[in-house]
Amino acid sequence: MCGIAVGEGVPGAPSVDWDVMDMNMILAVVGIVVVVVALIAVSVWMQKSRKKDLDKALDRSGAQTVGARSGTGQPKAAFESVAESAAESKPESSGTSGTGTSEPASEPEQPEPIKTAKALDAPESVGSRMTRLKAKLAGSANPFGKALFNILAKDNLSEDDWQDVEDTLLLADVGAEASERLVEELRTDARVTGKADASEVRAALRDKLLDVVGRDTDRRLNADKEGANKPSVIIMVGVNGTGKTTTAGKLARLFVADGRKVVLGAADTFRAAAADQLETWGARVNVPVVRSDKDGADPASVAFEASAKAKADNADVLIIDTAGRLQNKANLMDELGKIRRVTEKNLPVDEVLLVLDATTGQNGMAQAKVFAEAIGVTGVVLSKLDGSAKGGIVVSVQKELGVPVKLVGLGEGPDDLAPFGPEGFVDGILD
Repeated sequence: MCGIAVGEGVPGAPSVDWDVMDMNMILAVVGIVVVVVALIAVSVWMQKSRKKDLDKALDRSGAQTVGARSGTGQPKAAFESVAESAAESKPESSGTSGTGTSEPASEPEQPEPIKTAKALDAPESVGSRMTRLKAKLAGSANPFGKALFNILAKDNLSEDDWQDVEDTLLLADVGAEASERLVEELRTDARVTGKADASEVRAALRDKLLDVVGRDTDRRLNADKEGANKPSVIIMVGVNGTGKTTTAGKLARLFVADGRKVVLGAADTFRAAAADQLETWGARVNVPVVRSDKDGADPASVAFEASAKAKADNADVLIIDTAGRLQNKANLMDELGKIRRVTEKNLPVDEVLLVLDATTGQNGMAQAKVFAEAIGVTGVVLSKLDGSAKGGIVVSVQKELGVPVKLVGLGEGPDDLAPFGPEGFVDGILD
């Protein structure tokens, strides 16, 4: 190639060698192209590596949780007993991947049925837990029943003694009206006013307490009644700190112990840990949880998706957990009503359970009334009813709301929730 010098013949003009200039430009362009190609290759390799690691992690996890918009079905093992799951010779689909597709049973990462069975936590039977909870209540340090019995066992009760009886009932949160009525009935009972022995005094006190607690009240959950809807929808409500989400998980265990198919809806989208907490409860008994894919989502949309899934899966029970509410927040109360209305576009709501902390006593009455007005409470769950002096809240809450106490919790254990029985409760606080 012939070099051309620019400015030849012009005195003082610089000379440019085009051959050298063209070669430098070509080398520069080639270098840039090589670097770009290398960066692209490294990026693609890293993306494939991360995707491969993620897929392996998902396969190993065998996650059972169902996203609010995933539309995936419930594993068969969720509705079978642990023994039946262990006996299966052909593995079921272990769960869902991030794309909503089930892994083939032949994949090496697929958990064996026996491993799934071992991971499940078999809930205690209903009858067994009721017996245990009665014994637990009787063995607790409750001054309520003991104080009443010690006063009434005296001979020739004075006016001061009767005042002590009424004060004891008030301290137990029985309520003023119910306490006055109970005292009047005890004063006219010959077993108490006469020269009776301890067993007769106890029998009289037991009868009167059963009357005020409500011995003949129908305390069955609506899902347990004849002609109940299927799925039967239960909405859990209550202020923060009462143990509402925990109670929802324990209630799911109670139904699973009775052989029911259950779906949980995590409509508490404001407390970051609420959905995770509910998932943990569901995973222990292989119950699917419908939740939002982001925090702060519309709770009503989660309730809608949960009701749609429960209906599609032909579940027996749908339990929807809602956010804890402060009774002075009218807009949040309105939101509870919205959750109910949206749910009923798919399924009728059969039950609204208000979870109250028994240790708060009369302080919980204002909360209870607001919830009853906002969404229509059909029953009460008393958590933390440990046999303390606050046990009389059973009487006052029923009188104020006109609905029965249906379930009680006496501890932190997963099976420390049982149907409320008046006889067991009264015997427990008197023993």
